[in-house]
Amino acid sequence: MLLGPALVLSAILFSLGVAGVLLRRNAIVLFMCVELMLNAVNLAFVALAQLYGVAGYVIVFFVMTVAAAEAAVGLAIILAVFRHGQSIDLQNINLLHG
Repeated sequence: MLLGPALVLSAILFSLGVAGVLLRRNAIVLFMCVELMLNAVNLAFVALAQLYGVAGYVIVFFVMTVAAAEAAVGLAIILAVFRHGQSIDLQNINLLHG
């Protein structure tokens, strides 16, 4: 029924997320773009679940679980980096240079 428009919307959201990851330098914005890509994939799985059954919903559950874990760990890392350098601009982060 709504498979075509849902997949098109999913592709648009995923493209916006990829563009945000590639173009932005702020860690929080980059983090939100990754979440946008994960939600676009979830939308595609839900749309395809109409055709293929419950497997799409199960995969969405696992993606949401991974996204929640990624949010917790990612925000902790961003907070630690901000406390160390008072900036979350990815150009200024050089913690691994020694």
